[in-house]
Amino acid sequence: MSTPSQYIPIVIQSAVAIGFVALALGASHLLGPKSKTVQKDETFECGIESQGNARFPVSIKYFLTAILFVLFDVEIIFFYPYAVNFREMGWEGFAAVLGFVGFFLAGFIYVWKKGALEWEK
Repeated sequence: MSTPSQYIPIVIQSAVAIGFVALALGASHLLGPKSKTVQKDETFECGIESQGNARFPVSIKYFLTAILFVLFDVEIIFFYPYAVNFREMGWEGFAAVLGFVGFFLAGFIYVWKKGALEWEK
């Protein structure tokens, strides 16, 4: 059973991390350059003058594929604890992993049937 005093190192580490971020952002704001000119605000890329508008419509299929990739890629992270402890988890752990895989497989089949993975339509 854990006690609140066991969480003190986590609280200290979180406070140090948040303090460092706040200090770095504050210092960069105070010490950084303050001058804004038209030439400084102009976009610059590889010494080539900008041409046209960079905001053009992109197919939603691209974003949907990217989000689905991230979703199913993160799924792999949850296999790591099972892979490390599969002997200790026994058949109960194996059944849990099968349920987990089944759940994501059902989601994948749903996405596939809806045509989210088809580019040509």
